[in-house]
Amino acid sequence: MILHLISLLLLTATAWSQSPPWPPKFGYFQQKITHFNFPNKFPTFRTRYLYEDKWYKSGGPIFFYCGNEGDIEGFWNNTGFMFDIAPGFNALVVFAEHRYYGQSLPFPSSFTQPFIQFLTIEEALADFADLISVIQATFNATSSPVIAFGGSYGGMLAAVMRLKYPHLVHGAIASSAPFKWVLGEEPLHPFFQTIKNVGLLSHSFFNSLKNISQSLRLCSPLQNQSDLDWMLRWSRNAFVFMTMMDYPYQASFMGNLPAYPVNVSCLRAINETDPLVGLREALGVFYNTTNVSCFDYKSQYLDCADITGCGLGNDSIAWDFQSCTEMHLYDPSNATAGDMFPSLPRTLEQVNEYCERKFGVSLAENQLRTFIGPTAGRSLCIECQAGSS
Repeated sequence: MILHLISLLLLTATAWSQSPPWPPKFGYFQQKITHFNFPNKFPTFRTRYLYEDKWYKSGGPIFFYCGNEGDIEGFWNNTGFMFDIAPGFNALVVFAEHRYYGQSLPFPSSFTQPFIQFLTIEEALADFADLISVIQATFNATSSPVIAFGGSYGGMLAAVMRLKYPHLVHGAIASSAPFKWVLGEEPLHPFFQTIKNVGLLSHSFFNSLKNISQSLRLCSPLQNQSDLDWMLRWSRNAFVFMTMMDYPYQASFMGNLPAYPVNVSCLRAINETDPLVGLREALGVFYNTTNVSCFDYKSQYLDCADITGCGLGNDSIAWDFQSCTEMHLYDPSNATAGDMFPSLPRTLEQVNEYCERKFGVSLAENQLRTFIGPTAGRSLCIECQAGSS
């Protein structure tokens, strides 16, 4: 029955066109700070979830979105697939916010030690499991099958929910879940090699820091090699996010982007004869959505343990901590050989030095692979799109 339901979900993906209802309905649940020890008194914190029950009928499925590294409202607004298919399945739609992201913060000072130590994948999955049980009881839906959804990191969580809690989660649709890279089974090369032979970021163009600063309209001129490396990571960060957010419609997730932002940025670049000006115009699709006069590259990008960037604000601190503890998000080799980006490698030693300095931790490199199992992505993903397995 569940396999039949999953097949129907995939076959009917374009049968409806349903925008996410706004405003969403909000729910809150007192969650344990830790599920895996037994203090005299369990402290709790308020976690948030969004839901829509207007299509739900008794016996219909629960579509459960496994929140990932950000405010859950952003994922609600930019995950149309679940709302497209929910009416036809009489489904209850639930979006769960991940601990330490958005408003689901365990402590007033959640992002410092010792308070941040409870930010782990295992704890987050246990949160979701508890919430599923509460949702089933609240909506008298104990017999409703639960289908987990997620994209990228959230896609990983959806698939692992199916693996670790099969009595609660009957199926999972994991889109672009990067198992092999995060588990350390594959380097980052394939991610960056999707854009090849462009040459915009070739070092041959960087003949003077003054020329670069002027051509890119940087608010603070580049002064040294360290500034140049930061600018290169800032540039790469824009292409990383535009690639991840390359939706066929306008989106406000992680910035206000046009439809097909990768195409838009490439067209802007090739319309310029000066490669640096072309780079500036391409980057502006992501960084210049409000017509700024110059790029403040040091505030628009923060370096972190994730070689592709962590974003900004408190969510970026949480993701940085996860990158420092459980997830293999570095690449010690020339991680960009054969693509448009300059070499910006990062070794395990560099990551651990950074993480010790910032959080007092080092990467448990094999822990996640032991928890999930090697090659889990191939065996778990029902629908694994580009970059998934």
